Amino acid sequence: MNNSRRFRLAAIAGLSVAALIGGCASSDDTGLASLGDSGAMAANDGSAGADQDPVTSEAVAENDWVDVAVQPISTFSSDVDTASYSMLRYLLNSGQFYAGMQEAIRIEEMLNYFDYGYQAPDADAERPFNVEVKVAAAPWNPSHQLAQIGVKAKEARPATEGNNVVLLLDTSGSMSHEDKLPLLVESFKLLAEQLGERDRISVITYAGGHETLLEGVTGDKADQVIDALESLTADGSTAGADALAEAYDLAAEHFIEGGNNRILLATDGDFNVGPSSVEELTNQITEARGDGVFISVFGFGIHSHDALMEAIADNGNGNYFYIDNLKEARRALADQFDSTMFTVAKDLKLQVEFNPAEVAQYRLIGYENRVLANEDFEDDLVDAGDVGAGATVTALYELVPSPAEQEDAEQPATVEPGTWMTVSTRYKDPDGTESKQDDFPAPIDAPDVADDDDWRWAAAVAEFGLILRDSQHKGEATLEQVKSLAGGALGEDPYGLRAEFLELVDLYADSI
Repeated sequence: MNNSRRFRLAAIAGLSVAALIGGCASSDDTGLASLGDSGAMAANDGSAGADQDPVTSEAVAENDWVDVAVQPISTFSSDVDTASYSMLRYLLNSGQFYAGMQEAIRIEEMLNYFDYGYQAPDADAERPFNVEVKVAAAPWNPSHQLAQIGVKAKEARPATEGNNVVLLLDTSGSMSHEDKLPLLVESFKLLAEQLGERDRISVITYAGGHETLLEGVTGDKADQVIDALESLTADGSTAGADALAEAYDLAAEHFIEGGNNRILLATDGDFNVGPSSVEELTNQITEARGDGVFISVFGFGIHSHDALMEAIADNGNGNYFYIDNLKEARRALADQFDSTMFTVAKDLKLQVEFNPAEVAQYRLIGYENRVLANEDFEDDLVDAGDVGAGATVTALYELVPSPAEQEDAEQPATVEPGTWMTVSTRYKDPDGTESKQDDFPAPIDAPDVADDDDWRWAAAVAEFGLILRDSQHKGEATLEQVKSLAGGALGEDPYGLRAEFLELVDLYADSI
């Protein structure tokens, strides 16, 4: 990488983040949703102050009903983040989920936590993902339909020259708890074991100041990485502006052309925005991603500033994870290493055009902060979510069918007769700048999926999310119906994730 790119990246970090990762939360945080811990370890030990709640969040208004006659098209960005679900798991396991938190639940991240058995394309397929649509009666309102849109990326990782990874690790005093720095250390030891001789890894820590422990060592020296991790201790204030600048500098210095160049920021998120707004920060991270260095975020512990960490990852072409236990760390950094690290489709947008002869109204469930203007769909300058190797994206629409007398309504030329909708996708290749579009009609005469385990599972997760949010759109949703749907759709469940979901439903039932 040339020096101009290297210094530009370092300058970007220093400019906008002057107090980004420094100090405690302040009144400047009014726009942030802080969704607390998701550890499954210890509950709040009071170190944050007895008068502070473990979660302080900004409300996210639910998507409302839209008349197809007025607006037949819905557009949104893909999302593969799962942080909201693992945060919820911690809060329920530690008895800290209470009324007032529900509006911070992101149902799309609950849905995307689970695998749905979607069929991946062949490794040599031109399109890097498949799309399928399933429609059946909505369990919480049987007069409505529930459409499940599933995207499955190809399993094979793209050709790469190697990984250039910079670990940017928060070691401030607030990280001393067992569900923070000790869990962080064990988590990234799992990552170290995934790297090889073609990879490069650097380690930077920050507290009152910052220290570079490793610079671009080859990935086959996992023992050096593990030794560095095991040497970490938590102490001091949180001042990470210079550390972030150093992370971008090292990422540029060891840049691998044709490789995966990524910063992994791990923190409890106990920092303020200072004089720079969240918008200013994300604008700068957007500039850095244009130079080919992406940033992913791993949250640990109570009082994480959820919305800011999500914004950093989203604008940095990265993923946002919440690590609540070592099992989750293994899932994100080992079992799903390819999905976490290797992008196969960049800026994936979805646009759904509904058939007015069949659908009178629709409502997108979740994705509130991923909704795009319809004109953004064809604008290649508008950023959207990236999809890693083997990743899945799941979205649900609740539909109000058109009355019988409207079945002869004039149909747009872009919608095929006898379909509920047409789902269109636009995406770029990992190193591309121009989008490609594909269209997928959803026929009404498709096989009934009401007994399909994966459709039932998605419906159960969404219904639980509606209950957690106390949604005005929850209809006749009940915990008993959630348990019935989910209990009958466990399938093989090789990792026990679906069984764990049922345990969380029971925990919530016991808490109310």
